[in-house]
This record gives sequence, structure tokens and C-alpha cells, in this order.
Amino acid sequence: MSKRKIVIVTGLSGSGKSTVARTLEDLGYFCVDNLPVDLAPKLIELMDAGGTELQKIALIIDLRQRRFFPRYSTILDSLELRDTSLEILFLDARDEVLIRRFSETRRQHPLAVDGDVIEGIKKERAELKEIRDRAYRIIDTSDITVHELRDDIKKIYGDVRSGELQIQVNAFGYGKGIPLESDLVFDVRFLPNPFFVEQLKEKDGRNSEVMEWILEKPVTGVFIEKIYDLLNFLLPLYIKEGKQYFTVSVGCTGGRHRSVVIASLLANRLVTQGYHNVRLKLRELGVESRVKGGGS
Repeated sequence: MSKRKIVIVTGLSGSGKSTVARTLEDLGYFCVDNLPVDLAPKLIELMDAGGTELQKIALIIDLRQRRFFPRYSTILDSLELRDTSLEILFLDARDEVLIRRFSETRRQHPLAVDGDVIEGIKKERAELKEIRDRAYRIIDTSDITVHELRDDIKKIYGDVRSGELQIQVNAFGYGKGIPLESDLVFDVRFLPNPFFVEQLKEKDGRNSEVMEWILEKPVTGVFIEKIYDLLNFLLPLYIKEGKQYFTVSVGCTGGRHRSVVIASLLANRLVTQGYHNVRLKLRELGVESRVKGGGS
């Protein structure tokens, strides 16, 4: 029997925990909202004693459990010692986005004093810092819709074939921040920039002229081969450890030229090497698709 998978869903108020909980429930997870963390090991014991076949459990944790926060580490350590696969999913969002969401829903922040939402958010961030630092995955919901969040959760936690790694390759611009879900980040701002070439400036990395201009530089070829070597070493080790979802992000200044070229090449190479579940996300171009094949 495979290990029981436990996902602890936590994060800031207004960041989307309810949406994630409903989505996980649709994916077959047994979801428990606001279960005191102290009782989580007992829940697993009862399931084992009763011979339950529930193999996917999601525990939703928020500020209602503040009194348990100081004991988080001890409790989570005890869960990890059992025959379980434990993952903490932390949902985050920028302060101004959270303020807008509370305003739109006319809800009161649970830590807001005299209606001061920003002060409540600051207090909540401080209280959740320890569990955020321990999170296996962080999703920033600031710039995604509810539907996009549901799709992301389905891609991450939906059933995949045993031993198959789901890989997402991101191209992004540093001006808008590093994708928080990244497991590995490559900075390609050292490569020559086609933005300063008049005939290429308005085109993006999907354009053949832009791609050729970047690839003809000797340093580009050397760098790409080093990335391939690193991933060829790392990915089998991640699979051996049971990791099912891996995100590699490639960033340049604006996220439209160099990062797009390198990310696209990398995604195609992974497919040709036998990784069947590869998605390419060009964040600043608003494009995301599954990679079905491509050149090496």
C-alpha cells in the first residue's frame, strides 16, 4: 500500500483556503476544516485502527487554531515519523490584494482592531511565519482568479501515474517577482538582451529571429548544456524520493525574450528525454500549455 498523503492547507485570511479545500475534496481528499492540530496524530491512529482506506487527507488550518501555533513543529514532526507523506501548502497574497478582497466581501479580518485591516494582516503574517517557513509549497494568489487557482491545485494534486513527475517550466520577469512555487530558479539576465536590438525589441522569445539571435551566442549553448546536466542529475533523485511535482523557473529582466527562449528549449528537451507531463508557462506573455514534443 502506498503512503497516506496528508496536505496541510494554511495561509493568510482571504488568500483562497476555502477554494483549495473544495478543490481537494473534488479530487478525492478527505478534508477536515479547523481540526485542532493536536488531534491530527490521533485522527491517523483512528484511521489505522479502523482499517480505513482513506489515503488522501487535507487538514485546513487558520487563525482559529492560534493556541496551537507554538506546538506546530512538534506535532508536524510526529506526523512525519508515521508512514505518511506530509506536505504543507501555504497560500499567500500581497497586502493590497488582501485589503481589496476584504473590502469587496465586506468581511472583517479576524485580527483587525477597530476595523484596521492592514494591522490585522501584519499580525497574521507574524503569527504564521514559522509554518510558512516550513511550507513545502507556497502559492501566491495575488494575480490569479479563483478558476486559475482551482486549475493549479488540480494540476498539483490530481492523480498521476505512479512514479511520474509533473514538471512545470516557467519563464518570468524579475520586475514582477520570482514565482513562489519555484523549486529551482535560473537567472539568465547575463545573456545578451535582444531588447536592445531595434528589429527584435517588439518581438518575443517565441519568434524564430529572436530565438536564433540568442542561440547563436556561444555562452547560450554552454549555459543550456549545464542546465541539462544538472536536471539530468536531479530529476531521477526527486522521483526516487517520491516527489510528484517540480517547478523550474527561468527569469530575465522583462520575461519576454531570453527567459522565454531558454524555458521553451528546456521544456521541449525534457519531453524528448521521456518526461511526459511537462507544462510550459510564459507568465509575462499570459501563455500556458502542455508540451507535447519538440526539438532538443
